[in-house]
Amino acid sequence: MSAFYARHATRHSIRPAAPAGRGGTGRRVTVLAAASALAVTGLLATAPAAHAAPPTPISAATARTYLGQLTERAEGSSAGYSRELFPHWSTQSGACNTREVVLKRDGRNVVQDSSCAAVSGTWYSEYDGATWSAASDVDIDHVVALAEAWRSGANSWTTAKRQSFANDLTRPQLIAVTDNVNQAKSDLDPAEWLPPRSAYRCMYARMWVQVKHHYQLTVDSAEKNALTSVLNGC
Repeated sequence: MSAFYARHATRHSIRPAAPAGRGGTGRRVTVLAAASALAVTGLLATAPAAHAAPPTPISAATARTYLGQLTERAEGSSAGYSRELFPHWSTQSGACNTREVVLKRDGRNVVQDSSCAAVSGTWYSEYDGATWSAASDVDIDHVVALAEAWRSGANSWTTAKRQSFANDLTRPQLIAVTDNVNQAKSDLDPAEWLPPRSAYRCMYARMWVQVKHHYQLTVDSAEKNALTSVLNGC
């Protein structure tokens, strides 16, 4: 979506607890206890819930080990690449395709219509820390981009394997993020792009290495150096 579209961040508020009444000692204790319980209940009800997320990736230590096991090779050519060679947003169940499944998984209070399209909810983008209330403001990012995979060995895969890669819900390969941030990332590797929210870079590197290791994709030297730097700082 164009950056010219309006953005609306979601805000949370906490109401102050009502003052406790007066009375005898026993009543005062009861009232104070009730007020405390109500205050705690109010905080729990209005505090932001834990962020939904992709499958938890491997640890930083395991990622460092896996990174050392990846074949280091100069990045290949983009010749012959097309997104259509990676059939994506496949049907997962009923009317729900992969995109809608990820929107539901990564969002909060997501409501879907009869076609499984998300019509309301909120989405927190781990890449930049923004929260959106419209699914149209959110892209589903392939952590290891399709073109990057092509240049790292997927050019020799069958179409069926490329389809599995492009719709992988088992590994941390798909994540809902701010659309413009995803478009800025494009098909860049970690030597060229990392999430602008630095607190998420360790997680991102762990995700990246797990996906590349599982699919036996290669890494180039600059990419490996960047990943090593991030993982050593985890």
